[in-house]
Amino acid sequence: MSKAFTQVFTFGPTFRAENSQSRRHLAEFYMVEAEISFIESLQDLMQVMEGLFKSAAAAVLSSCPEDVALCHRVLAPGQKDRLEHMLKNNFLIISYTEAVEILQQASQNFTFTPEWGADLHTEHEKYLVKHCGNIPVFVVNYPLALKPFYMRDNEDGPQHTVAAVDLLVPGVGELFGGSLREERYHFLEQRLARSGLTEAYQWYLDLRRFGSVPHGGFGMGFERYLQCILGIDNIKDVIPFPRFTHSCLL
Repeated sequence: MSKAFTQVFTFGPTFRAENSQSRRHLAEFYMVEAEISFIESLQDLMQVMEGLFKSAAAAVLSSCPEDVALCHRVLAPGQKDRLEHMLKNNFLIISYTEAVEILQQASQNFTFTPEWGADLHTEHEKYLVKHCGNIPVFVVNYPLALKPFYMRDNEDGPQHTVAAVDLLVPGVGELFGGSLREERYHFLEQRLARSGLTEAYQWYLDLRRFGSVPHGGFGMGFERYLQCILGIDNIKDVIPFPRFTHSCLL
């Protein structure tokens, strides 16, 4: 659809297969997913992500000021100032490599040792945001081995990263995840072959067999977004009927 209309999005339920039991995970949650054609840089994609966060937050603050004020007063004192701080500042950008270096130099002891090639955990994400002055921070260019096959290869030699981006926000950690997509047919074909996924994703290759355009997209977890702007500590408290692993006993 994005090839026809350039900018498209969907907003609906998403399901998590992992047995994640935490204050920021649900088995079923809502997500805004966007796809944009003719976009060629992560910078352009990040502008859309930052714009979505700020415009949506401004709309909530103008439409529901009493409800937001109640949450900030009763549930999250100090969140009003933190939210205003986020909205008036430009979001920061660091590379995955810089993020790992910051974590390795930290005086804090982490449960999971930060090292290049390993995924960032919640404790790492929250530390990075705090280190950056509690301003949302984009982390870009992750190792290829950590990300799905459809993310665009940066062709950067030994490091071998992809044009992926996560937006980390205060109190929550990762809120957005996105990337430029691999539009080059032979790169996709080789990546799927190496992963043993060619047969399962032949339909994906067929969509690009006769040409494609540069494109990218992202997803934003809606409940985590509410956690962020309202200061709610537990994701189960921002959805009427939270569904999480083992919560439906038959």
